[in-house]
Amino acid sequence: MKPLPEQRGERPKKSAEPSPGEMHGEAPGNRSAGKTTTPGETERPVQLNGQTLARDVIDPASQPQFSSRPPSPAFVPTPLPPREQWGSKYEFLLSCIGYCVGLGNVWRFPYLCYRNGGGVFLIPYVIMLLFTGVPLFLMELSLGQYGAAGPINVWKCCPLLKGVGIGMLCVSILVSLYYNVIIAWTFYYLGSSFQSPLPWSCEAISNSRLCGQNITTVNGSSVRTLSPTEVFWNERVLGVVNSEGLHDPGPVRWPLAICLLAAWIIIFLCMLKGIRSSGKVVYVTATFPYFVLFVLIIRGATLEGSIQGVAFYLTPDWKRLASAQVWNDAASQIFYSLGIGLGGLLSMASYNKFDNNVIRDTLIITIGNCCTSFLAGFAIFSILGHMAWRKNVPVDKVADSGPGLAFVAYPEALALLPGSVFWSILFFLMLFMLGVDTLFGNMEGITTAVLDEFPQLRGDMKRKSLFLGALCFIFYLMGLLLITDGGIYWFTLIDSFSTSFGLIIITLFMCIGISFFYGINQFCQDIIDMICRCPPWCTKVLFYFKACWVLGTPALLLFILTYIFIEMYNTNLHYGSYVYPRWGKALGVCMGATCCLQIPLWAAVAIAKESGTLKDRFKKAIRPLNSWRVNLNSQGVGERMEPERVEAPFTVNLTDMDFTAMTWENASQA
Repeated sequence: MKPLPEQRGERPKKSAEPSPGEMHGEAPGNRSAGKTTTPGETERPVQLNGQTLARDVIDPASQPQFSSRPPSPAFVPTPLPPREQWGSKYEFLLSCIGYCVGLGNVWRFPYLCYRNGGGVFLIPYVIMLLFTGVPLFLMELSLGQYGAAGPINVWKCCPLLKGVGIGMLCVSILVSLYYNVIIAWTFYYLGSSFQSPLPWSCEAISNSRLCGQNITTVNGSSVRTLSPTEVFWNERVLGVVNSEGLHDPGPVRWPLAICLLAAWIIIFLCMLKGIRSSGKVVYVTATFPYFVLFVLIIRGATLEGSIQGVAFYLTPDWKRLASAQVWNDAASQIFYSLGIGLGGLLSMASYNKFDNNVIRDTLIITIGNCCTSFLAGFAIFSILGHMAWRKNVPVDKVADSGPGLAFVAYPEALALLPGSVFWSILFFLMLFMLGVDTLFGNMEGITTAVLDEFPQLRGDMKRKSLFLGALCFIFYLMGLLLITDGGIYWFTLIDSFSTSFGLIIITLFMCIGISFFYGINQFCQDIIDMICRCPPWCTKVLFYFKACWVLGTPALLLFILTYIFIEMYNTNLHYGSYVYPRWGKALGVCMGATCCLQIPLWAAVAIAKESGTLKDRFKKAIRPLNSWRVNLNSQGVGERMEPERVEAPFTVNLTDMDFTAMTWENASQA
């Protein structure tokens, strides 16, 4: 055998421990023939086929004897910072409830109820909840908890659908961009509520000319006079009277800019230490709105005319069930309220312990969220009934859709209550906490996706702080467009298209991908593996969810998607009397298309990375990666699973002695 060359660019570092592989009967100071060892110098053992030799191999005919000492790995990778975990299961439940229970439960659900036939709206709402909301909610929680990863990294289970996670991230960015603007409006109203009388009430001196009759006659025609709350909203808050539309945004309204900056600073501070800090914040922000709702229900029940509002809320109009608009509104409310397809649920579930019961959590959160919407209807409609009684108008003429309901109708109702300053502070503090909880979930989806791609940021508090600070500051700068004089037009555009057809397509591909590519049986088995210590009813309920994931949910999503495209083509987008131009509507369609086009784009990238025919590439792209089954949470915090060591025959682990030519020459001559 020829000696290996002595000259090498870099040799392995010598161990400071004495070698266990010494020759039998040899003194500790001696070594093999031809080998001199200086005092303090040690020699690493020879390894063959991954086993440590008991003595040096001099005679090729001799048989090696193996010691029982297990081999130590030649290279130990630097462990990545461990992922955080919720302090308790209650923090996770409260965070999810706070994320789901948002502004949509207070102003959007009641409005949709009386726009679509009152109590009859509850029928399609419950059907959509059972066949789309709850199954998709469980799918996101299970996927995040089992994979212990964010919306992008979790698609190791099916690399072909990595674009689904990136699409979720795009939708979440758009929603976070405009959602904090609502919190800024809430800040503005909260600060204004400390004035007595309220600046939008008839008791304020500046509003004396606006109060009185709602209808005036000018040249024989009826003209509706704006109420003080509408003037305050349009002129002092939005400044929309100074803008002509999308093309005329106008200057930034600096009082709102300060409120928006304060909102982002609060979000930054609450998320700075990750879920360990935000998990404690939700004990207040998720429970306080329920306290306010119960107080408003009790107070509203004592108002004159409240029964009229509640009756309107619960009286069904059965003819409306034949309208596709009712079913579309029910589905959109489920998606909007539960936060499905935004990545927030998936990210929050990724910080759960591996054996957390996701089925139990799903039922608690979804049922609790929908009961909150129903409960909020009583609080809101009792006050709206009182407003209708005071103004002597029908209930459906009091409220408006969108943000106008929360910032026009409700402030007007609060101004009519005795002790209006106290009730106004309480109400807008509730809106602030509802908005903050929802934004926590959206921002968690974004930050988790980035931290999973760059895990070194988790262990470096300085870098993580800089990243969060830069992210919040970028969102703040982008949000300045929405608080200009014409910002409400851009706000409505993003709100209308960010959670429209793009979100439906993303959730549809998520459902199809898990059911048919990853495998519905395998996915159900993953859930059983996580909840193996739970009651038998959990596994039985999976049969229902399995039927929904394979058939019911995709069918309903396709129906909703078809209706959305038909409605989008036949109707115009408008805010008040302003009708959006064609280019504005096209811009909104592009925003939605950008989110869902991530799916085919990244699918093409995944297929291009594979080898073989197109069919082979596709099969490889839907196969889970090897790292998908390695779940860090099941191994304990900070503990990593070492990859399985596969030892092939006739493999040799070379040591320092293998590179010493003279030793091999002397050994062969002997």
